[in-house]
Amino acid sequence: MALGIIGLALPDETILSFAGYLASKNHLQLLPTLIASFTGTISGISISFFIGRKYGSKIIDKFGRLFHITEEKLDHTNKWLKMYGNWLFFFGYFIPVVKHLTAITAGSAKVKYSIFALYAYAGGLVWSFTFVLLGYFLGKKWAIIVERIHGNILLIILTGLLILVFWFLYKYFSSRKRKDVL
Repeated sequence: MALGIIGLALPDETILSFAGYLASKNHLQLLPTLIASFTGTISGISISFFIGRKYGSKIIDKFGRLFHITEEKLDHTNKWLKMYGNWLFFFGYFIPVVKHLTAITAGSAKVKYSIFALYAYAGGLVWSFTFVLLGYFLGKKWAIIVERIHGNILLIILTGLLILVFWFLYKYFSSRKRKDVL
């Protein structure tokens, strides 16, 4: 959960819902699953906050493309923050892309951590519990959804990893080539 919140392309809501489904089938216990989902969520949002606090927009300039985070998306999130204030930290989890940027934006804007944590942790609780409980109460309907994507999930993961490896190799060799030219 923490890695997904920080910005890696992980299907957070799907993972939470699947964990809820597993709890409904007694493969996991519901209370520890809820606690783990919330703990992972607040860990990720806290790490993102402190990354934003320490590195600010420099981190976006350097690594934003890896996570599909652009300066434009960051500016858009800043506008939302000005418009909605601290409530964006609460509701941001439910808005694609925004959940990854609210903490970095808050950290770089020097928002007081206690205020950020109050809203972000409360929102993380609602968000993580919502998706775990959806999976828990959907029961067998969740199994049908998982069955349909199961055959393709390995192919999707392997393709994503392969693209990532090629991208890192390209970046590595192109940066070496630039250094050799200089």
